[in-house]
Amino acid sequence: MGEAPAFYADNLQNGFDIKTIKACETSISIQCKTYVIGSSDDAFVVRICDQTTGNWVIPNILGTKPKPGKGYSAAALNEDRIVMIKKGSSSDDCIWFLEVDTPYVKEQKQILGAEVVAWSKGVRGNAEAPIVISGPSGVGKGTLISKLMEEFPSMFGFSVSHTTRAPRGMEQDGVHYHFTERAVMEKDIKDGKFLEFASVHGNLYGTSIEAVEVVSDSGKRCILDIDVQGARSVRASPLDAVFVFICPPSMDELEHRLRARATESEEQILKRLRNAKAEIEQGQSSGIFDHILYNDNLEECYQSLKKIIGLDGPVVATQKTAAPLGINLPEEHSVSAMDSKIIIKGGTAELENASKNLIVLDVSSLKGGAPGRTRGLELHAVDSFSDGLTSDC
Repeated sequence: MGEAPAFYADNLQNGFDIKTIKACETSISIQCKTYVIGSSDDAFVVRICDQTTGNWVIPNILGTKPKPGKGYSAAALNEDRIVMIKKGSSSDDCIWFLEVDTPYVKEQKQILGAEVVAWSKGVRGNAEAPIVISGPSGVGKGTLISKLMEEFPSMFGFSVSHTTRAPRGMEQDGVHYHFTERAVMEKDIKDGKFLEFASVHGNLYGTSIEAVEVVSDSGKRCILDIDVQGARSVRASPLDAVFVFICPPSMDELEHRLRARATESEEQILKRLRNAKAEIEQGQSSGIFDHILYNDNLEECYQSLKKIIGLDGPVVATQKTAAPLGINLPEEHSVSAMDSKIIIKGGTAELENASKNLIVLDVSSLKGGAPGRTRGLELHAVDSFSDGLTSDC
């Protein structure tokens, strides 16, 4: 990438601070620190200067990192993150956030005992909250999930788990599992990229935040079928989800169902029953779950599950919002802030006279963040500065 484009800042207020310097770097001042964002051939680099001491620090950089493009613009947002707009990028790669003082970053600073920043990709619009379904073996979770998938085939999806074990038979990477090295997965777990994980027979298994986000990116609602311990970990994560625990009507009925499957030995059945008793106690008393359903009648339980996730009435197929075009920033442009909107205006006479020469980025309803996506962005092209401030984006 060549030198960073020239930028002009107009009418800055409400916590925004924009400043660009030469040599492919943009500096942003937030409170008593200056964050300098630069780029190499294949990655963005970040340096931090403490304005009170003059000391420079290279922070730990977490999250999914953006790749450099033809240029970029940056602005401070709410004193806890920096929004970066990449020039000439695709619609799903043009808006990124560098979190510098969000709850996730603060938590990671305490864990690592060092300076931390975290990248998060900006996504237009919102996504339905994932559904976490837990319950003991034999309670009917799989049957309930299958009924949902059968009735609403295009509405739900499953995340692809990670594992450190080797592929078996015809298993494909990215389809059956994300197969990875143990050292890589352990680092990602340490960096907070996993919602839940467990060690099984010496191998790690887990669900990454990215795997869930990919399902949401596809326009589907993610279902997580995990045990109580996994649900506890997800509850403690930044993921905003709906937690449902499925109970059997009684332990006697659960034992009957397990034996009726005729797939396990006596020893295995007794072990599952012991585990089930502990899971039920945790599920009912831990405060992890938002809803507890008793599967004494499959159809009634299924209807209750649909009601919880908002599918008890007529379901109207929703049309996906057309993907916005990438923001193709001109070499000269001005960036101004008003309320919770960032206004980007072309700086050449040609663009100033063109129709739709303003781009309005509405950041008033952000949700999520590192180590996942930042959702709730609204992007709109308008004809005039006045329209940019009043437009319903």
